[in-house]
Amino acid sequence: MITVVGAGLMGAATAWQLARRGHEVTLIEAYDIGHRRGSSHGSSRIFRRAYKDPFYIRLTGQAEEQWRELEDDSSTRLLRITGGLDMGERGSPQAIAGLLGAAGVPHELLGTRAAAERWPHIRVTGPVLYHPDAGVVDADATVRACVRRAMDHGATAVLGARVSGIDVLPDGRVLLHTDTGQETVADTVVIAAGAWLPELGLPVTLPSLRVTQQQVFHFRQRDPDVQWPTLVWDGELQLYGLPSGSDGGPSPAVKVAEHDRGTPTTARTRSGVVDASSRSRVSGFVRDRFPGLDPDPVAEATCLYTTTPDEDFVLDRHGPFVIVSPCSGHGAKFAPLIGALAADLATGRAAPLPRFRLGRPAREVRR
Repeated sequence: MITVVGAGLMGAATAWQLARRGHEVTLIEAYDIGHRRGSSHGSSRIFRRAYKDPFYIRLTGQAEEQWRELEDDSSTRLLRITGGLDMGERGSPQAIAGLLGAAGVPHELLGTRAAAERWPHIRVTGPVLYHPDAGVVDADATVRACVRRAMDHGATAVLGARVSGIDVLPDGRVLLHTDTGQETVADTVVIAAGAWLPELGLPVTLPSLRVTQQQVFHFRQRDPDVQWPTLVWDGELQLYGLPSGSDGGPSPAVKVAEHDRGTPTTARTRSGVVDASSRSRVSGFVRDRFPGLDPDPVAEATCLYTTTPDEDFVLDRHGPFVIVSPCSGHGAKFAPLIGALAADLATGRAAPLPRFRLGRPAREVRR
């Protein structure tokens, strides 16, 4: 018996991977499926192959295979390919191009004039890296698909029940208490609680974790027929952009947000109020750099990041516990792969990747 705590992207994907392998699975979620209190809601997340780190470039290739497996199993389109751009005065388009080339990932390195001609709705001021395999993941649809297919494969979902206590029994199994009075005994417990991880009181030494509230903004396209790529801008501001999907409203829009200026908080105390200074910075950037967008946002929202010091993930086993969190603001693209890796740990099929171990030394961030 394996219990998964948390039905966000990582927990839902883990439950799906375990259940389709024939394991007895219970998925416990404190809210409803698809709730908006954590890190996994919304219609748009970036999928991209471009990283400054060969380790993650390799993982993105494995993740793309797992996305297609999930789409096949669920008969649901979840990953839409749009192509992606990396740019900005502090970015490293040339270095990333070299890493993609070494990995055999298709890409182009364009000068300012060539990029401006291809994407006239973006004000380009330097070299641009384009890779055609980037795209957009629908996070809401992914969570729904994973939970639905996990249950189709025999999993049980317990919703509206928050884990309030954890006891390791003398026989090594785990007794989980919930605030609804329900108790569950499991041989292995997968913890995929995101920003709630530090509050669970696990008998596990966790790395230093930083929880922040992030702001995202959606800007209407001036020309609804333009097909926007995903965008990563590394300059005075660190921003990302991608087609909004349904979150941007009925007309085509692009989601733009800061990656690095979240407000420190906790899962319980986050305000949910959009930071006006972030809105001002992002709108100003859109006005300056994205002439193809109306600079006044048509929609906005908040979500949570839970970040390790080196922005690597935590994916490790400690006794009967498998820790599948946090994902440091860039994990959504790996969701079905992380589910597979977590399922391997839960079943003893494979050892953890050294980069994701609980007690690893901190590394320099190479996003």
